[in-house]
Amino acid sequence: MISFGSFTGRVIGIQNVASGDFRDGCVQMFELQNEEGVLARFIVSPDTYVLNQEMMAVGDIVTGYYDANAPMIMIYPPQYPALVMVKEHADRQVKVSYFDTQLVSEDNWLALNLDFSTQIVTTNGQAFMEDPAGHHLVVVYGPSTKSIPAQTTPYQIVVLCQ
Repeated sequence: MISFGSFTGRVIGIQNVASGDFRDGCVQMFELQNEEGVLARFIVSPDTYVLNQEMMAVGDIVTGYYDANAPMIMIYPPQYPALVMVKEHADRQVKVSYFDTQLVSEDNWLALNLDFSTQIVTTNGQAFMEDPAGHHLVVVYGPSTKSIPAQTTPYQIVVLCQ
């Protein structure tokens, strides 16, 4: 099972990289720098889910999510194959995690309360007609309680069907 790790930072560089799996120009490396000056690189391929297909550019604050259980090469700055990329916005929060049958995140920090206004889709934008519990989810939400786990009614849920 995937355990999501993440890194948030400002995009300081984007470049095309060669890949044997995809045609030229289809894979980019995003170099991020966080507030402490730490660097990380994310390989963004056609297999990467980019929330709402938002264009990311140098200067944007983004969060890259990767499989923390996957083997990685030991280099600095670290280089991660991006599973999910999110362009950050002040008016929303995003949580990427496995959510159990009670819709509580794997780290027990967020519990979801669904209602009729919650949009639930797959990565290709189609309606997800089943219960999202027991799946890896990208959850977009606003206000939440200060309890542990925090409770929220999400604006949008993207089901990662893998």
